[in-house]
Amino acid sequence: MSSSILAQSPHGAAMKMDCSACHRSDSWNIPAAFWKNNALAPNNKVSKTTDKPVEKAQKTFQHDADTDFALSGAHAAADCRSCHATLVFSEADPACISCHTDIHRNTVGDDCRRCHTSNSWLVDNITELHTDNGFPLLGAHATANCNACHISESGLEFNRIGNACINCHGSDFSNTTNPNHQDAGFSINCQDCHQVDAFEWTAQPIEHSFFPLTKGHQIEDCAACHTGGPFSQTPTSCVACHQSDFENASDPNHIEAGFPNDCAACHTTDVGWMPATFSDHDAQYFPIYSGAHEGVWNQCSECHTNAGNYAEFSCVACHLNPDTDDEHEGVGAYVYENTACLACHPTGDADMVFDHNQTAFPLTGAHIGANCLDCHAAGYEGTPTACAGCHTDDFNQASNPNHVALGLSTDCASCHTTQPGWAPATFANHNDFYALNGAHAAIANDCAACHNGDYNNTPNTCVGCHLADFNATTDPDHEAAQFPTDCQSCHSESTWTPSSFNHDNFFPLTGGHALIANDCA
Repeated sequence: MSSSILAQSPHGAAMKMDCSACHRSDSWNIPAAFWKNNALAPNNKVSKTTDKPVEKAQKTFQHDADTDFALSGAHAAADCRSCHATLVFSEADPACISCHTDIHRNTVGDDCRRCHTSNSWLVDNITELHTDNGFPLLGAHATANCNACHISESGLEFNRIGNACINCHGSDFSNTTNPNHQDAGFSINCQDCHQVDAFEWTAQPIEHSFFPLTKGHQIEDCAACHTGGPFSQTPTSCVACHQSDFENASDPNHIEAGFPNDCAACHTTDVGWMPATFSDHDAQYFPIYSGAHEGVWNQCSECHTNAGNYAEFSCVACHLNPDTDDEHEGVGAYVYENTACLACHPTGDADMVFDHNQTAFPLTGAHIGANCLDCHAAGYEGTPTACAGCHTDDFNQASNPNHVALGLSTDCASCHTTQPGWAPATFANHNDFYALNGAHAAIANDCAACHNGDYNNTPNTCVGCHLADFNATTDPDHEAAQFPTDCQSCHSESTWTPSSFNHDNFFPLTGGHALIANDCA
């Protein structure tokens, strides 16, 4: 009588496979070929271990297909016991951490496959891993040693330190003196000024869009503008940095020309302040960006030939003779002179001629050839028409006669015409100083007859002018007769005869003599 002995599987109840799927009838040992090929060879093949035909298995076990853990890389050559500590295969935990000691101490999680492959423990995609974690390794970060940022005793712990620059570079920020970041009030976000893909702490290009660093402002020395205190308090107005440039400018002299100190009104940030424009030039002075002169000049010096004084200008530098003279043939008061050109052509247009004589101040006499700027030095609007508006200095300096000392009127036109040299002149209020009566009235316009060119020392006594008449008189001989030199005691201002004489001072005319008192002869 035969009996059968049923063996209990050491692999646990979950293992339902036929033993022959893995074992041979002559040994429990599993051929190496099984693990190498991950399956028993078919019945008509030869075992690479025994060189004998392998018995056909009812079912072939394949680790990759029959489990959730494929044997790849180093796992394919690992000894079963290194993972399966017991023969109950289902007790093996597929988690990496169940077999492999976590030398990172859970600082990067317990899934080794996040960084490692089954081929080796080497990690060759650190850059990709950092990108996935939100901190791409760019510039100097790409070549930095991991331990420089992830500091630990073992050098294998990678605690998260945050993606903010200051987390690693706090000491760099605090210790920087050129410029001093703390005193300057800089942002602790390094990326505001520095490039994350750079290999040095260069601040170029710095994010300076609030004040574009272009052209002349494209400088590397922050201290050139940020001279002290918090950088955020640095003024952005041009004159804050360029006051000295404004004051020292001589071509033209900005101060004398009365230019505004708003540099941007004329200049761009081009190096050397050029090219420059003067957009309010047309409204205040002479149209050069519009009208006939638009586009016909390149440099300011073409008209302003005196670099030291931009109040001066030249028309005749371009408008040459004889052409200009020929074009003005028959034009009254024409003068080939710069300011005269402007006086008639204030817009530079030949068809829009300005006629001063059509204004409230016609140009006559010496005014015809006067320099326009003598009267219009402050512009053409609001120029006074009173003589004293231009000639107060002439009035104050007049010495023959001294107008101030005599208290004369500042209304020049009350005595003078516009003729050159202030002559001829009249003195309508002469009677306020010396009444012109009789024969004196007849010579009122012949000032030289009495004043002889000296108006300050002219005497106002008769003998002061008529001493020669007194001395030359013979009928009677005034000098011999010792007559008084007070002409008006005998004569009137109208004529020398008839005259009167107080004869009683010499010989009283009484009685019969009184009858011939008027018949001196």
